Amino acid sequence: MVSRPAPASTSLPSESSPPTSEGALPESGRFWRELLEDVRDAVLVQDVGGALRWSNPAARELFGGGRPILTAEGPDVGHVEHTGRRFPARIRTLPGGWHAWTVTSAVAADGPRVDGFLAASAPRLASARGRHGTAKAIAEVAAAELADCVFVLLPTTRGRWEWWSCDHRTNHGHGRIRRVPAQLAPVLAGTFASTEAPEAKAVPDEEVATLPAIVAERLAVHPSVTVVSLGFDGGGGVTGAVVLGRRGAPAFGEDHPRAVTEFARAAGTALANAHRYARQEEATRGLETTLRPTPPPDVHGVKFDVWYEPSGGLLDVGGDFYDVLPREDGGAMFVLGDVCGKGAEAAALTGRVRQTLAALDLVEHDNTTLLSLLNSLLITGGSGRFATLVLGSVLAGEDGLGVTLASGGHPAPLVVRRRGGVEEITLPGTLVGISPQARFAETAIRLGEGDVCLLYTDGITEARHHERPSDLFGDERLRELLAGCQGMSGREVVARVRTAVREWLGSGTHDDIAVLAIEASRPVQ
Repeated sequence: MVSRPAPASTSLPSESSPPTSEGALPESGRFWRELLEDVRDAVLVQDVGGALRWSNPAARELFGGGRPILTAEGPDVGHVEHTGRRFPARIRTLPGGWHAWTVTSAVAADGPRVDGFLAASAPRLASARGRHGTAKAIAEVAAAELADCVFVLLPTTRGRWEWWSCDHRTNHGHGRIRRVPAQLAPVLAGTFASTEAPEAKAVPDEEVATLPAIVAERLAVHPSVTVVSLGFDGGGGVTGAVVLGRRGAPAFGEDHPRAVTEFARAAGTALANAHRYARQEEATRGLETTLRPTPPPDVHGVKFDVWYEPSGGLLDVGGDFYDVLPREDGGAMFVLGDVCGKGAEAAALTGRVRQTLAALDLVEHDNTTLLSLLNSLLITGGSGRFATLVLGSVLAGEDGLGVTLASGGHPAPLVVRRRGGVEEITLPGTLVGISPQARFAETAIRLGEGDVCLLYTDGITEARHHERPSDLFGDERLRELLAGCQGMSGREVVARVRTAVREWLGSGTHDDIAVLAIEASRPVQ
């Protein structure tokens, strides 16, 4: 059943009515025409010859006053085609062989669906990174479905707007423009200031003309220009708007405003998340700058080399730490340790330990006293965490490098002699931060030129094999490795340990790792 041209008519069929009974409705065309005027669904009436004879206001608005083609697909279902788009319809037979066609969806059956568009755009918005990347993605996605020309406007410094544009999905632009005063562009200004849910508003031609030329000239060629806010996020402080220029019919028909507002809401959320992420990243980088150990300074008669590799996480710092602090006598204080735990909380405690030791070193140089004071401070701090560490001092002399060492429950230092042999420096001492009665002792050693003293955390000895997780790298394997480092510099020893442990770990996870090599350089002449 396909419609064929026929003279337009506003009359509906009528038949001689049988005697009316109580509750019966009149059958005049005028009665039913008036009744259908307020029906929200689009309704079209087809005469017995297949010609379209009448349509209600909803149909006239949907099809723009044009002559759609009605095609039956069965006794009571079909579709209405207009400007190349097909809308599903239900067919009801009327008296006299006429038919009423009720459009069951204002979205074309073969056109894009709003929910599908929103679902497809969500991953693209979520995967964008940063303010710039997110704004660019918003423009690209909107230009693909919602408009022919899109501008994303976000407030920036010095009373300006930063803009991102996209035409025909591929032609991108980015820059900054002056803000237009509210008295010249009230619709745009009101949209930017809105704290309500996003709502698409038409932008008058005269208001488009007040925009800077780089924006106005590209929007002026589009008969339809609308603007929608990106919402307001109190926590993220994100405000902004999307300006949409369109030449043709809306892609989603009557559902187009919903597509615009729902997309704007999702885009605003993506921008707010990007803003929060940027603030968190800035705070994280600031904490890392404060907490991450710095490279050892140059100290006369000694070379320090390190390997520092946190286990990973939000912060690029962990529970392992080291420090080398020069002293006025030309020597230095050094420390390497491991705080109980992982992640940000452990990193915060390492920062506290390092700052405490740096302050105490200004007034106290005795190693055991430093450990005792640190022990008391950790206990009174109430964190419930403890640390293991080795600290000491170095001072170059005519007969080599003098090294004093004290330990708080930490793995014993190992000395690699240049002429061969590996020595373990046994140091009694309890965990730091556990007991007020903790006792610590120190020892002194002498390093000749080329001798290396290696301090390390248990991230080395407790490294798990990538194929046999129960198999640890262990103390013996480390000693065997160092026995083959005879004659190597401190840097080469650290590199040899790093290579061996990484091969042992493979691609598996690991604990925090810190290694500090102390090498005696050429003696003082």
